[in-house]
Amino acid sequence: MRAALALLLFLAAAHAIHRGKAYVRDKVCQEYRMLGKENFRTLTIIANSRKYSNGTFEEIGHLVREIVSLAETCCADGADAACYENGSTALSVKSCSPDSPFPAHPGTAECCAQQGLEKKLCLAALRHPPQPLPRYLQPSDKELCQAFRQDPREFADRFLYEYASSYSQAPLPVLLGSTRTFLSMVSTCCISPAPTACFLKEKLERKTLSLLTLTSNRICSRFSAYGKDKVSFSYLASLAQKVPRAPFEDLLPLAEDAAEVSSQCCDSVAEDCMKKKLLEHTAKVCAALATQDGRFADCCTGKNLMENHFCILAMPPAPAPELPKASEPTNKELCGKDGALHATRFLFELARRHPSLPDAVLAKLYDSSGKLREECCSTKDPSTCLDSKVSGVGAPGAHPVPPHHSATQIPTEAFPSLVTPTLCPQRKRMQAELLPFLEKTSRLCRKYNELPFLEFKKRLRESLTQAEPEASPAQLEQLLEKRVSFASTCCLPDAPPLLCASKVSSELAEACKESCLLG
Repeated sequence: MRAALALLLFLAAAHAIHRGKAYVRDKVCQEYRMLGKENFRTLTIIANSRKYSNGTFEEIGHLVREIVSLAETCCADGADAACYENGSTALSVKSCSPDSPFPAHPGTAECCAQQGLEKKLCLAALRHPPQPLPRYLQPSDKELCQAFRQDPREFADRFLYEYASSYSQAPLPVLLGSTRTFLSMVSTCCISPAPTACFLKEKLERKTLSLLTLTSNRICSRFSAYGKDKVSFSYLASLAQKVPRAPFEDLLPLAEDAAEVSSQCCDSVAEDCMKKKLLEHTAKVCAALATQDGRFADCCTGKNLMENHFCILAMPPAPAPELPKASEPTNKELCGKDGALHATRFLFELARRHPSLPDAVLAKLYDSSGKLREECCSTKDPSTCLDSKVSGVGAPGAHPVPPHHSATQIPTEAFPSLVTPTLCPQRKRMQAELLPFLEKTSRLCRKYNELPFLEFKKRLRESLTQAEPEASPAQLEQLLEKRVSFASTCCLPDAPPLLCASKVSSELAEACKESCLLG
């Protein structure tokens, strides 16, 4: 395992820092000889399936064969000194041909316009964005064994491709361990006289590793999309929605610790980094929150900390509590040395008062608050800048709260200048459109999380029919499917961040009806 990780570390870094052609050749050959052809091939499948997660099995197969052939030919005793350089050059030329059999990538044309080493480095740096959600579905035990017996090598290759491309954001050590134990389980149980009992035993033994793969892929996908600071806020908002009566001072250190786990372990090749740090973090969460909330206490009762962490991640938001009005930070506080902290505290207050607002919406507000402070706090008159960005926001009568206002609705005063920068030239129109959008989204996600799916869809159809009496059946169905797609994708705790950010931007753009310039 350590040798495999050393190779993968090299594969990840070799193209980033060029130390000479001979160094690259010698390093590859050293690892190839140390691991042997089959292990080298296996790791090449995993590394490239992970890197080109949207490539087809056939495309990854072409690339793997070329890479392994290059190593096999040029690392043989007596191979010409120029073999590796010539072979890698031929590989880059093949990548740039119109009929290239390798995974397609939007940036390939720009790379191919360069020459020599720059072209190779550019091609090597290309990678696909991660899949929004893992697509790998484990077949039944019977189907696994049928495929394994038919062609063990083809079975292993296809599994490595499907699993690594589905969980491409999981740290490499986690991915290696998970694929290795799975293939070991299949090869053992499919020749066992009692396959069913064998599979049951093996699955129980690898349950913790399976959860670690699923969880770390989710954690690192969010870290890749958000970065450390935004991941910290995302986790803080999630905790605020799950245990809304816990104070900011208790939850912020936990959120910062979670972001530190992502920062240290998502790109690490240390064998136990993610498992060790995640278990330590789970212990901290349980120590801080199990006595404050019964649901956390239930999740933290088991001895398996990985299962406890998964339980906490899957926990739905709590009902909205009755809390006093959140105090709005002043302009001076927003532009002071702790301005980011004041902004985060206010958004925390917003999240715990409106637990059904999805992560993607809160993340959008977080981005907006950062842009606003960046734009205004460096000016000669920050207060004038901040106030001008939200002309009329919070003014009496600007957006009156309906008499039937409830805890799940979002009043105007919940959105001061902090979260409503001038993204629209027509500021009052933005205010009139944005606040109902946030309220509508909160209500949509609350119903989605409360109701069975078919009942949710039925009630949504009824409400849309009442709200849009002049719409045709086709228009209503189109609107229904759009709302259902948004809810089923973005209202869940494990919502894919990049996909949902795109959906939120699209919904906001429509809500502003082209009067906003949304970032």
